[in-house]
Amino acid sequence: MAFKKSLGSKVFDSFNIVFLLVLTLLCLIPMWYTLMIALSDKAAVQAGMVTIYPIGFNFYSFQSILGDPKFFRSILISFERVIMGAGITMLILSMAAYPLSKTSKQFPGRNALMWLFVFAMLFNGGLIPWFLTMRTYNMMDSILGLALCGGVPIFNLILMTNFVKNLPEELEEAAKIDGAGPWRFLFSILLPLLKPVLATVLLFTLVNHWNDFFQGMILSTREESYPLQTYIQQLVVSTNLQSMSQMSVEQLNRLSKMNNDSLNAAKVFIAMIPVLLIYPFMQRYFVKGITLGSVKG
Repeated sequence: MAFKKSLGSKVFDSFNIVFLLVLTLLCLIPMWYTLMIALSDKAAVQAGMVTIYPIGFNFYSFQSILGDPKFFRSILISFERVIMGAGITMLILSMAAYPLSKTSKQFPGRNALMWLFVFAMLFNGGLIPWFLTMRTYNMMDSILGLALCGGVPIFNLILMTNFVKNLPEELEEAAKIDGAGPWRFLFSILLPLLKPVLATVLLFTLVNHWNDFFQGMILSTREESYPLQTYIQQLVVSTNLQSMSQMSVEQLNRLSKMNNDSLNAAKVFIAMIPVLLIYPFMQRYFVKGITLGSVKG
């Protein structure tokens, strides 16, 4: 006999659909408005006339960013930083979360290390000691320096550690019986089971490296070593401070047709595209119960 939904279930489903549609619109409208600002005329943006459609449609803001070869070099640097930084971070977090998930009897130094990580999360030496340390280790104008910044996000480490703690202990016991050592258990059994939390932490790490501009300002002394966000930030500053007498006729014409609001909107929209492309591929891991049924009764 086919199951028939009651009136209450139908009303609840309809309410959920409407609620999710409204929530989706609330998320999409800011992005759409940002794009409209980037595509609108300078006067319309300054007058606050732009709403859900562009006024004085143009691509001057995007041309200002995309027309410079330095833009593509900064994109390449950002991609290198994201790939290298995410790889280093995920390797460190995976290798640290496994022993920290043990009890103090299984791993005697566990409590001391955990308190050390928590202390480092709450307190730091400040900007100047950090800069001096990076300069001492020759990390200036280096992609490795950008990748190592924040290489051990403590909050994500705690998140992964708690996730590993919730896995059944019988998994490791069964692996030991089959002759697997700690390294084999970590890479062959544990990491595949950690896909949901690994995807979440990886997304946090990618977004953090991609959106950061401050560390690029501190560690990069040449424009050739700027990551994308630092390049865009410096582009806005240089546009504001550049002498009018040093601009060409084409630059003056372009500057007269755009302002900082449209330029900032263009850079925000460009910067969010990679994250929007990556998220759908990781979203399924956020809700998937991968350990369900992994241990037999």
